[in-house]
Amino acid sequence: MSNKTSYAKITAKIIFTTLFITLFSAFIYGEYMKKDAIFKLAHVDAKKTSMLIFESLYSAMQRGWNREDIHEVIDRLNKVDASMKVNVYRSEVVAGRFGEIEEDKRKRETNSDVKKAMSGEELLNISQLNYIEYFYPVVATENCLKCHTNAQLGSVLGVIDVSYPVEDLKVSLSELINFFMIFLIVFSAVIFFAIFFELNKYLIQPIKNFSNVIKNITSSHDMTKRVLIDDNIEELDSIKDIFNGMLDSIENQFYNDSLTGLDNRRRLTENLEKRVNSFLIIINIDSFQEINDLYGDEAGDIILKEFAQFLSENMLKEATLYRLHSDEFAHLCSTSKDIDEFRILASMISEKISKKRFKINDKSEVSLTATMGISYGSEMLLVNADTALKLAKKAKKDFLIYDDSMTMAKEYEKNLEWTKRLKSAIEEDKIVPVYQAILDTKTKKIVKYESLMRMVDADGTLIAPIHFLELAKKNKLYHQLTMIMIEKTFERFKHLPYSVSINLSVDDIANKEIYKFIIEKLKTSPISKNIVFEIIESEGIENFDQVLEFINTAKSYGAKISIDDFGTGYSNFEYLMKLKVDYIKIDGSMIKNIDTDKNSQMITQTIVEFAKKMNIKTIAEFVHSKNVFDKIAELGVNYSQGYYFGAPSQDVE
Repeated sequence: MSNKTSYAKITAKIIFTTLFITLFSAFIYGEYMKKDAIFKLAHVDAKKTSMLIFESLYSAMQRGWNREDIHEVIDRLNKVDASMKVNVYRSEVVAGRFGEIEEDKRKRETNSDVKKAMSGEELLNISQLNYIEYFYPVVATENCLKCHTNAQLGSVLGVIDVSYPVEDLKVSLSELINFFMIFLIVFSAVIFFAIFFELNKYLIQPIKNFSNVIKNITSSHDMTKRVLIDDNIEELDSIKDIFNGMLDSIENQFYNDSLTGLDNRRRLTENLEKRVNSFLIIINIDSFQEINDLYGDEAGDIILKEFAQFLSENMLKEATLYRLHSDEFAHLCSTSKDIDEFRILASMISEKISKKRFKINDKSEVSLTATMGISYGSEMLLVNADTALKLAKKAKKDFLIYDDSMTMAKEYEKNLEWTKRLKSAIEEDKIVPVYQAILDTKTKKIVKYESLMRMVDADGTLIAPIHFLELAKKNKLYHQLTMIMIEKTFERFKHLPYSVSINLSVDDIANKEIYKFIIEKLKTSPISKNIVFEIIESEGIENFDQVLEFINTAKSYGAKISIDDFGTGYSNFEYLMKLKVDYIKIDGSMIKNIDTDKNSQMITQTIVEFAKKMNIKTIAEFVHSKNVFDKIAELGVNYSQGYYFGAPSQDVE
């Protein structure tokens, strides 16, 4: 952690770094200003001073000066400021007119700066940026020529030499203000860019990376993943540790049993998804609820923890123990053990459990027994072990090892349960018809209904016959269901203006009892002309003569005949011509995708054209969308039925 940085350190680093850079820049700029001021401002200042000196000397000259006057004026000027020195040197032109002064002559000959100034050049010398010396050439003007008759206009009459310290130089207020304005702007810009780039590097990007990792973990729903990024930031490290700690806690709750500390059912199912060849034992404590009832839930929890500890000590060390729920545990082993070894292990565990005394407290203890179901392989281990466990309990065996025959037993058990439910539904009058509307394709008006069978479950749910019809046939209950449907449908529509279709199988027609029941109904019912019998075409028509006889008899009472699911199975145009049916219901497998399937369109069009020639009406079932409806209308189908118009209902509009 000592090598980590923090946002406090980063902020301090940004501030001190930018402050140092800015102050250093200000110092460099200040030095530049100082030098610039010396070379620019000093020149102006020195020139003004020299001109003032000249004007003072000129005033004395106008009154008729002499050498002593010059020296007196210069002396007085030098007394104004002890640090400032003023010297005046006359040129040869002046010396030729008013006489030579030795000091002036010596300076003209020995001092190079004076020589240059005598030639008319202004000179500014700065010594180590702290002392100024300025040589100002006095150039003859028109007024000067009055006295200096030997001079010409523009001649240099002399040089004024002024020198003084730099600290006497004054920098302008506007330049100072401009300097500080620039300083503040630069400092702010540097701070801004430093903060932007540094925080982007150490805050924004690391948080973005951190957020993406968390997003990936949550979207994967994998509780075993952790945040592993290292951005070298203490605060992010703390957040990472907190988040990973939360994941640890969630994973522990998600995959572990809180009472025993063992892995739970969810962990087992995930491990089983790896499809590794393994042995699985499910161990269920017998009659554990009685212990809870007798001693209380708290005592039950103590026993469960002790039982889990007992299993951990006695199961294979290379295996994993799970608590599935309440009183049920599982043992998964992926080692290359033999089935006989597991049979011996199961016998040993069962014996040890029966001999073990489990303590509730210092005064009470109980004996337990357990039943086990064992499966092996790589597929459906949990389901198979559970099947073996249930069968072992029924057979009162200590354990059973799953084999394929148990699936048959389970299926048989399921069939027994459905048979029981079906018989109860018949006895309790819970076999009911529901009705689905059939519309005229051109007018979209309801012209008839189809009666469909449902079984009312204990909770009021309507169960479709696909779940029980085959079982009803095997248990010889099917014909009872047919008669119930006929009876209830006739009763429901006796006062309604609609036709109604009732499904019949070839077996129904071949059954003498049902045959007689139907004919009797047609004889006595005033709505025989509204009844349509739909013969389920997919089962084929082997007893053709018998079916033809039924059709002729039913039609003699005004009933009509429809062939259901035409277009699949035993579809045959030849026997259709012989049966002289009134309707063909085109199989739903061709209708449901007819808007996109060219083959379905072609077959349907063939059926429609054939039906028109035979004066048979066509019905399309499974009409579930507008596109499908538009296509069957285009193909000329007479009637439409499906969820696009409404689901089957016990009510009739």
